[in-house]
Amino acid sequence: MARKLLLVAAARPNFMKIAPLWRALRSRPDRFQPKLVHTGQHYDKNMSDVFFDDLGLSRPDVNLGIGGGSHGQQTAGVLEKFERLCLDERPDMVVVVGDVNATLAATVAACKIQVPVAHIEAGLRSGDRSMPEELNRLMTDAVADLLFTPSPDADENLLREGVSPERIRLVGNIMIDSLVGVLDKVRDLDTFARMGLEAGAYGVVTLHRPSNVDAPEDLASILQALDRVRRPLVFPVHPRTRNVMEENGIHLSVGSELRLTGPLGYYDFMNLVQHAEMVITDSGGIQEETTYLGIPCLTLRPNTERPITITQGTNELVTVDSLVAGTERILSGTWKTGRVPDLWDGRTGERIAGELACYFAR
Repeated sequence: MARKLLLVAAARPNFMKIAPLWRALRSRPDRFQPKLVHTGQHYDKNMSDVFFDDLGLSRPDVNLGIGGGSHGQQTAGVLEKFERLCLDERPDMVVVVGDVNATLAATVAACKIQVPVAHIEAGLRSGDRSMPEELNRLMTDAVADLLFTPSPDADENLLREGVSPERIRLVGNIMIDSLVGVLDKVRDLDTFARMGLEAGAYGVVTLHRPSNVDAPEDLASILQALDRVRRPLVFPVHPRTRNVMEENGIHLSVGSELRLTGPLGYYDFMNLVQHAEMVITDSGGIQEETTYLGIPCLTLRPNTERPITITQGTNELVTVDSLVAGTERILSGTWKTGRVPDLWDGRTGERIAGELACYFAR
């Protein structure tokens, strides 16, 4: 009997983590019947719909249409609608990914009505409970039945928190599955060239975390620092960031080499990253992608839930004050080199599907 699984996605990175598993499950129709649920938590056509095409992912079977709102509103909206969906669908398992509000809400809704939950990207910890994502990670991992981890440090975090080893499965980084799957397709695109950029002579910027963009004075300070980087920088602006800029009259300086664009599709964005000299970000997933690609990454945060990108990869944490000095090290050729962590090989989705098959067999 094919097991019905509800795969929950809410924000843009969720689709990149769901797509490889969705394909792996679909390749075993005798064992699995996956359904994709889009909570609608972060809805923007450029932030979600285009990804279905780029990732070879079908349109969602269900869209809960939650939309924006406060943390409480988003969590409550998903909790209510997803519980109703589970009662109607009677899935054999719910699969959640990442650390957004919908991840926690779907987990709680399923657990309360005795539907098993698997969490992909479990065990990641920044140690910073001021981050909503950290709280979502902690609470999701506390109650989920299966915890699929991307790296050994995640296993260590869970064991230290008292999680039973039987619930933990080290499977690798599923985000890298999507990256590996598109590299050949995006390598020869002309996205960077159409922007007037030269391969290996520009940087990519992404900023969206509240600690960086919600306070106008902080965002303005970051943009001023970026203006001092001696390279053209292309900045696909997250809607959250653009709203702060527009509402507070934050403009680029005359002659700035910071080039603002709207959100990009996965193919276009990865073409930019693949040919970049450096990446400046506050995103979690991009820390991983740059480590795989061997591209220097400056993460504008005081901490990271992905320390393996620092200990083994090409990532370093920076502040606004140290940002420009970090880019100078890259330009001078003194930035560290890294390696690809174990099990970041493009086959994590297949390993998870195998683990799920064993789970149901038992």
